[in-house]
Amino acid sequence: MAKSTRLVKSFYRLLFPVVLLIVVAVGAASVWFAHESSHPGSAAYLVTPDKYGQLSARGAQVTEETWANRDGTQARGWLLRGVENAPAVILLHKYGADRSYVLNLGVKLNEATNFTVLMPDLRGHGQNPVVSYTSFGGCESADTSSAIEFLRSQKASSLSNLVGNEIGIYGLEMGSLAALTAASNDESVKAIVLDSVPQDSDSLVASVIDKRFPFVSSITSKLGQLGAYPYFYEGCYSRVPVCDTAKTMNNRKAMLLAGLDAPDFQESTAKLGKCLPNSTQAQAFTTLSPSGFSIINASMQQSEAYDQRVIDFFRQSLGEQIMIASETQPTN
Repeated sequence: MAKSTRLVKSFYRLLFPVVLLIVVAVGAASVWFAHESSHPGSAAYLVTPDKYGQLSARGAQVTEETWANRDGTQARGWLLRGVENAPAVILLHKYGADRSYVLNLGVKLNEATNFTVLMPDLRGHGQNPVVSYTSFGGCESADTSSAIEFLRSQKASSLSNLVGNEIGIYGLEMGSLAALTAASNDESVKAIVLDSVPQDSDSLVASVIDKRFPFVSSITSKLGQLGAYPYFYEGCYSRVPVCDTAKTMNNRKAMLLAGLDAPDFQESTAKLGKCLPNSTQAQAFTTLSPSGFSIINASMQQSEAYDQRVIDFFRQSLGEQIMIASETQPTN
């Protein structure tokens, strides 16, 4: 009996360092994947308002703006002012993109409706990002609320409020997570367009890692999700399913978009429509080819059709002041 006990102890002492090494290695790898995926990297803008303004008089009116987020960090965005007291729309890009990806849509939306349009860089994105990391929709939702507050603070030339009572938000992929949560917390957000909506931030992390580290992605994506727990321990990373958030969206208008070009999020976007309350008017187009996820690579005809769908929705959903807006020139 004593010999058996000594054998077990010897085996335990031999095995324990190996197990400990494996646990440490897995933990380190998971945190590394979370870190790498939360830093999408800096890239030059596809186009800037200066260059866009050479082709569009309205585009030349876009201004660079900065404001404070609720956690004390800084935010930046391009602002295209509409007419006094008209609605405003915020355009939120996807992971790995930046505000230049929605600049064309923003200008066309402003031209068609005279709404004020704000195009922020989400955390960790854009050229030389102000905040170096992204939280996959968590902090970004609070940042979107700060963007709404910024819009509310803007004044027209008459010193009255530039933006009216109603706000619209367009969100693509990661932007859709931020848009949905911000809208659920602010009843002034009356209309929302969500394209390629992940089931939650964890599913977005899995998709990002799958694309950045495709080798044995079924394992690396799980490691990244696991690493998000310690990596964002004191941050605002959210694991709340979008369905739970959508259930609180009463008395709104929503449009859900998805397509074959982003199959990871096509099913979750379609299911989201069933989570919205009956009081919210929702329409869904989940078989687009392409969706907004890869619209940057689409033909001009496809891009114009997609943009027009979004523009028409906001015009119809926030349209109480359109007749007033269309009769007035934008405020500089």
